[in-house]
Amino acid sequence: MTTEIFAHFLPRTRGPEIIQGRFMALKIDYRRRHNARRYILRLNENGDGGCVTIPRSGSWDEARRFARRNVPWLEERLQRWREKAKSALPENQILFRGEPVATETLIALFPNSQGASAKSILWALARNELPPRVNELAAVHGLAVKRVSVRDQRSRWGSCSVKGVISLNWRLVQTPEFVRDYIIVHELMHLREMNHSDRFWNLVYAAFPRTNEAERWLKSHGTMLRSR
Repeated sequence: MTTEIFAHFLPRTRGPEIIQGRFMALKIDYRRRHNARRYILRLNENGDGGCVTIPRSGSWDEARRFARRNVPWLEERLQRWREKAKSALPENQILFRGEPVATETLIALFPNSQGASAKSILWALARNELPPRVNELAAVHGLAVKRVSVRDQRSRWGSCSVKGVISLNWRLVQTPEFVRDYIIVHELMHLREMNHSDRFWNLVYAAFPRTNEAERWLKSHGTMLRSR
């Protein structure tokens, strides 16, 4: 089965109909697409059901059977989508030190940055705060860091090179301080073990006992770490 997240507007053949899943009632639309080679189920744009694309040679009855066979998949994806939507911040808010604040409030906290965007303010703050904190924690653990780089990493919170260069995501200034410190310690431990083996994780847990708590926070709030 091929699955995609949102349905495009396609010529409707029949529907919608309501299918009762295990946890919720699902609205299902059916649309025929002449260049489709197979039946495809997608989440719909309203987050209350799905859309089945019917290939040119497909039938209405088979489309209905296809939808019913894949109700568990659709319910799971809808639940994920709804949880993600709940975690999103309003358009005028941003996370700062782990707490949601209005972007206007954030800008007001830095009067010398009038005219700057929230993102540029946080970037500047990250460049000022993160390198010194890395050096502080490196000294605590008896480690030497060659250089600290603050970057706009899309899929990582940080990284450590074999040459001793640590790169950190500027968005760490949006997290609570203990989460920021966890990421820094995580990367520092790579100076002792350049992998994610059991030995590495033992080093991390010994150096930072709140590792599990920090990981849970990142998992719950990662999608909220954005600027306007």
